[in-house]
Amino acid sequence: MNGALKAAWGLTAFVVLAGIVGWIVTDRAVFAVFIVLGVLTAAGALLTGRTAPKENRTP
Repeated sequence: MNGALKAAWGLTAFVVLAGIVGWIVTDRAVFAVFIVLGVLTAAGALLTGRTAPKENRTP
């Protein structure tokens, strides 16, 4: 896992946690947007964080 992927997962966790805490503390559903953005960030990290399979170089 490279540094950019670690940062993406850290951002995901922060945004989702901020959304949950904000929703609970203020009782306003607008913080659901944070949760949705966190899930989208996670999906992007999963899709872009994959590496291509190594080529089989058997002679």
